[in-house]
Amino acid sequence: MSGKHEETKTFGLTLGAVCLAIIVVAGLVALLRPNDRVDSCENTNQSAILSAMPKPEKSEGVRGEFGIDKNINETTIDNYLHRPNAVYRDMRMLKDPGNYEAIGGDSYLSGFVDGFEAVPLPYIVNVSGLPDEVGATYTGKTLFTHDGKGNYHANYIESLPILESLFPKDKTIFLMCGGGGYAGMTKDMLVALGWDSDKIYNVGGYWNYEGENNVEVKTTRNGQTVYDFWKVPYHNIDFNTLHEQKS
Repeated sequence: MSGKHEETKTFGLTLGAVCLAIIVVAGLVALLRPNDRVDSCENTNQSAILSAMPKPEKSEGVRGEFGIDKNINETTIDNYLHRPNAVYRDMRMLKDPGNYEAIGGDSYLSGFVDGFEAVPLPYIVNVSGLPDEVGATYTGKTLFTHDGKGNYHANYIESLPILESLFPKDKTIFLMCGGGGYAGMTKDMLVALGWDSDKIYNVGGYWNYEGENNVEVKTTRNGQTVYDFWKVPYHNIDFNTLHEQKS
């Protein structure tokens, strides 16, 4: 009996030693891999940052008339880029027929903020109310027609599905353009058609952007000014493939 007792005791001591060794090794591994804990903290901090979104709030003065946001705009947008639950839309054409040089802008899409994709507003809906100096913009086919009273009529069967694809209702939407006007018009339209105004931000105008995520399209090559439009993530609308909405 004593032999079995000693054998059992020895086994117990051995098992205990093994368990202790496992605990020690696990502790050493944790000490030798601090990055895991750092990454976990960084992820937690990043989640906190992503959730810290002020509600849309119009600026004061002329910027407010355009609907440019008070908190998330050209000076702060760098803090809100590349969010996984958001889309970023620049509402300019590659070349707008309007004379935006007359108000200190550029009729060409001379650059954009990294992460934004170009969706030309004049192809989405007829544009009006531009400054006299700018003159008329594009007057061709559009997905929708605005009657000037807040009502939007779909010109094609695909108009609303295209709009919902470009501006998903379940995501935060950041809008930008040259000076803030097209972005404001886009938000007004989306809200009128049922989008949540608290999820849409008019970031303002690229012409006022001085952040660190600038992608330059306008450049000088061989002594000439050229525009590298191949850099622009661009959503073209081919009206020849759409089906007109019958009234």
